[in-house]
Amino acid sequence: MEFDIKKLESVLKTEIKDSLLFITAFTHRSYLNEHSDYENNSNERLEFLGDAVLQLLSSEFLYNKFPESPEGDLTNYRASIVCTPSLAEESKRLAYGDFLLLSNGEEATGGRSREYILANTFEAVLGALYIQNGLEFCREFVNRELLYKVDEIIQKKAYKDAKSKFQELAQEKFGVTPTYEVIDSWGLDHDKTFKVGVYLGKELKAAGEGRSKQKAEQNAASAALDNMKGV
Repeated sequence: MEFDIKKLESVLKTEIKDSLLFITAFTHRSYLNEHSDYENNSNERLEFLGDAVLQLLSSEFLYNKFPESPEGDLTNYRASIVCTPSLAEESKRLAYGDFLLLSNGEEATGGRSREYILANTFEAVLGALYIQNGLEFCREFVNRELLYKVDEIIQKKAYKDAKSKFQELAQEKFGVTPTYEVIDSWGLDHDKTFKVGVYLGKELKAAGEGRSKQKAEQNAASAALDNMKGV
């Protein structure tokens, strides 16, 4: 596929000076498996960097916006904003899926709209923006493209911990406490990604991925809550 740099510049509202950097931000690791001659890397290193930038900027924003809120509330607010479904929602709105480089298999199974891929891509693009444009541009970008919905999240009390909410729901409806198990992990020891499943008894209800087991558990619980809507 031909990568449309001009279209991406319009989406990101910035001139792209290093096209290879931003192509990397949209390169899913599956693409490398089918393109042995591809000279670029996957977006995982940029995702690692973007995650750190996002944690800093979202924490700074919430710290300033809610001067009376205790640390626990700020942590919950942040978790609800930077969780996989939230980041994926903004990636969909920004049409990031159109730019992704995926394997044929990932493409065929709906990879362009898969939540964890889109959420990881949001972080990878932020990492690329940080490298090219610096922290102040990233601050404006995150405020505009993500943090605009903070007031709505708090008004709807959507910031409550996903694991706590799923445990309450599972105990209320089924009388069962959820359990979490690592299904898979990959990457270097200092930079692993975990896939965690959440179970009710022996039944897998959902799975989530994250750079830590805790984040993967939260994402699994969030996915389970989505799956149980209307149940």
